Amino acid sequence: MTRADRGAVRVPGHVDLVAVRRDAAAPTGETTVVRLLSLLPAHWSCTPRSVGPDRIALRIALAPAVDRQTVRRALSGALADRALEGWAEER
Repeated sequence: MTRADRGAVRVPGHVDLVAVRRDAAAPTGETTVVRLLSLLPAHWSCTPRSVGPDRIALRIALAPAVDRQTVRRALSGALADRALEGWAEER
């Protein structure tokens, strides 16, 4: 281990999440991804990986204060919002 390695902050990875439209009457993915991102914490690094009419894939960077359970809880909370009715996490 080098001196630089000892002081470096390691980035713990990311979480890939997929949401799918379960109700044809719900808004399409293009609208929903904007709503979904607005319901997640603004300081998170979130990247839409793909957006289609019925499926959204997001990548969320993990950090020391943002672990996998925190991300999953936030996504569940966001998907429970009335603005995202008809959408659910793909498992």
